[in-house]
Amino acid sequence: MFKGSMPALVTPFKNGAVDFDTLKRLVDWHVDQGSHGLVPVGTTGESPTLTHQEHEAVIEAVVQAAAGRIPVIAGAGSNNTDEAVRFTQFAHRVGADGALVVTPYYNKPTQAGLIAHFTAVHDCAEIPIIIYNIPGRSAVDMSPETLGELAKLPRIVGVKDATADLARVCRQRITCGPDFLQISGEDATAHGFNAQGGVGCISVTANVAPKLCSDLQTACLNGDYGTALTIQDRLMPLHQAIFTEPGLCGVKYAMSRLNLCSDEVRLPLVTLTPDTMAKVDHGLRHAGLLN
Repeated sequence: MFKGSMPALVTPFKNGAVDFDTLKRLVDWHVDQGSHGLVPVGTTGESPTLTHQEHEAVIEAVVQAAAGRIPVIAGAGSNNTDEAVRFTQFAHRVGADGALVVTPYYNKPTQAGLIAHFTAVHDCAEIPIIIYNIPGRSAVDMSPETLGELAKLPRIVGVKDATADLARVCRQRITCGPDFLQISGEDATAHGFNAQGGVGCISVTANVAPKLCSDLQTACLNGDYGTALTIQDRLMPLHQAIFTEPGLCGVKYAMSRLNLCSDEVRLPLVTLTPDTMAKVDHGLRHAGLLN
């Protein structure tokens, strides 16, 4: 069910509030553009600055707008296990197809703590779970051995791996088995990640270039890495530009240039500097998205 290009969906704002009309239009657009799934209220969806009520409202709105046309993996992570349980149960209750649960950030749990946390989340609801391992943000790295232990649980079906360590994919195939879903969380290395055994990417860039990202992932799934590399060459300057400053700020600015949504973000994040705007504009032109 979970493979290909799955945008880590932005949460559009209008005058400080969630812009649900634009959110629903974005869901329809992604379906039309060939995205293989949607992942609302992850980091790119600004989950750290959404209230719990907003977080849940966005999940429900995306599930309803997608209407079963493509899978929805709801962001459900927290560094508080009880909150992660709450979000996971809510995602299950409103009909999400899966839950994306990040390794607890800031607390710096041990590997035993990670196993206890994800076991509690696994046991709380009958919904597939993708573990999100992003040590650069969470300050803790889930080892391949720990992931292998958690992969034994029936509803922990995959990992979003944002380590950018392509050898990690092979190590996790050993500990988790070849059928465990490995999904890239890093746009710039997604092509190589798939060659090592990955099946897709939960992508920031796919918010603004969904068809190109979908075509790249489809080519990889078909074993056509030459075509995928040609697409990656088109996208690489855009990947780099978007992540010059926090990626969600970069991609929201890029989307605003294509009249998809505003570039409004919530503090402590701010809109891009002029220099970074120019880099994003160049990336959009290189990808053929902006004249």
